[in-house]
Amino acid sequence: MPALWIAHVTVTDAEAYGRYAELAGPAIAAHGGSFIARGGRFVQLEGKERPRNVVARFPSVEAAEACYHSPEYQEALSHARGASERELVIVEITE
Repeated sequence: MPALWIAHVTVTDAEAYGRYAELAGPAIAAHGGSFIARGGRFVQLEGKERPRNVVARFPSVEAAEACYHSPEYQEALSHARGASERELVIVEITE
């Protein structure tokens, strides 16, 4: 079953986070992920508002999780740590 990788982000250091974004995109693509939404308009109805929301579609929960734990994504993530506040969840699509 396909899965969605959903991130809610507040960027605190745009330069460092930019390095994350440059590396994260190729790592996500290498694991079969494709972006559905990146930082577009949103309406916060509940919970903590984060100004950047990102959704990527993966072939499976396992593919999304493998991406997260991959050396390439972990290298990207090293630039986001300390440069953002984030929540990230992987959700299986039940069609």
